[in-house]
Amino acid sequence: MKKTLKRLLILVLVFVLTTPANISLASNDSESDVLRVGMEVNYAPFNYSQVNDANGAVAVVNSKNEYANGYDVQTAKMIAEKLGKKLEIYKIEWDGLPPALTSGKIDAIIAGMSPTAERKKEIDFTKNYYTSDLVIVLRKDSKFKDAKSLKDFKGAKITGQLNTFHYTVIDQIDGVNKMTAMESFPSMISATKAGNIDGYVSEKPGAMAAVASNNDLTYIEFEKGKGFKTSSEDTSIAVGLRKNSDLTEKINKILSDFSQEDQDKIMKQVITSQKQKDLGFIGQMKSIWQEYSSLFLAGIRNTMFIAVFSTIVGFIIGLLVAVIRKIEVNKDKNIFGYFLQKIINLILTIYVEVFRGTPMMVQAMLIFYGSKQYLGIDMSTMVAALFIVSINTGAYLSEVVRGGINSVDQGQFEACKALGMTHSQTMFNVVLPQTIKAILPAIANEFVINIKDTSVLNVISVTELFFISKSIAGSTYQIFQTYLITAIIYFILTFVITRIISLLERKLDTKEFIFESSTGGQHARNN
Repeated sequence: MKKTLKRLLILVLVFVLTTPANISLASNDSESDVLRVGMEVNYAPFNYSQVNDANGAVAVVNSKNEYANGYDVQTAKMIAEKLGKKLEIYKIEWDGLPPALTSGKIDAIIAGMSPTAERKKEIDFTKNYYTSDLVIVLRKDSKFKDAKSLKDFKGAKITGQLNTFHYTVIDQIDGVNKMTAMESFPSMISATKAGNIDGYVSEKPGAMAAVASNNDLTYIEFEKGKGFKTSSEDTSIAVGLRKNSDLTEKINKILSDFSQEDQDKIMKQVITSQKQKDLGFIGQMKSIWQEYSSLFLAGIRNTMFIAVFSTIVGFIIGLLVAVIRKIEVNKDKNIFGYFLQKIINLILTIYVEVFRGTPMMVQAMLIFYGSKQYLGIDMSTMVAALFIVSINTGAYLSEVVRGGINSVDQGQFEACKALGMTHSQTMFNVVLPQTIKAILPAIANEFVINIKDTSVLNVISVTELFFISKSIAGSTYQIFQTYLITAIIYFILTFVITRIISLLERKLDTKEFIFESSTGGQHARNN
């Protein structure tokens, strides 16, 4: 038992010492020779994912072997070149873009973001670099396919993307059945194709890309005066910058020379390059795997690494927390130790309750962005992922271990005490070997949960399997096909792992713990 724990601790220590700490304060925008730009890399044609640098794509810094392309990328390249800076693209979830900017993790947001009044309270925007009309995407066989104005959508189930003005303009349709906002365009496309909604609001370029990849979709473009009433800031997109950034004026000067003709030319090129062949459902799945298999494999590797590492470290944390909380100090013999133990127990109880009582997604946002914004600690996404999942797992497993310890017969504790064994000797030599065997199924279950729960880390842009899948779905707009591949991969991973653990459990079942009486009381030994 001691040897196993020592080996696990050595592995953790080696990882910590060899992983770059990457602790720094955000530098002044103009002092850096790099322009760090954040975008989703899953919102075609503005920004999408590919596996090589074809057609002027740029490597994604925080996702190995992934490249970003699209209208936003080409605009970012132009801006970086004229600023005399090297462009770095960071793949970040939509809701994570503003906190990534304000915390200093990126210098700019170039992600098809509209400069709405609400967003201007938090960040600054440059001049517009594209303007587009709003349309409604729906199925070709929809009963609303012949609509000419907003009035024709009375009774239609319409939605828009979460945290965008697209969702607010739906209120302009009289009698509309406004559905709950959805997180992404791939989600809305899936819901439309499945018939859960009649359609969704989109900018025209996004609708064109969706239709180009899905032959069963179309979109309604309205004549002037018959469509949505919007302001120019709503239908335009601009570069998002930190408040009072010295880049604002410089980028505005560059965008002043970015003509409408140049904008239309770039948008036409990226939409044309995104057009998909009609291969049929199975053919499309094969095509997705053939093109993006390297990204899927990278996602699998990262997912398994996070799950394995975090389960091991979480188990060690849970073990230590449970053992420490089990310590009892005699108040009469050591009053200082008694109160110290109470304080430590209180701290550990708070840790367990907080991390078991709050969602890991919320913990990830607070720890990753909060540590940078308020403490100046700039963790890489992988280090943050390992830290977050480990301490979360530790909180859950501490209760599992505590339950396992409590299941050991109290007579064994008394026997060890009668033999003169210390608390640590009792735990490591007698109690924990029995506990670990008893809780092994729970640990295995936590491991399987961690494989799936790494998906929530996409909120801090960890390139695990689910985040990679979102990029592919948002780039190809072949949503069901992409997520079916992802579901198959998750099933294979969890199925194989559970079978391996079952074999381990059967092997341990061949060893029995025998408890015998002796003149000194009860003791335990391994056969």
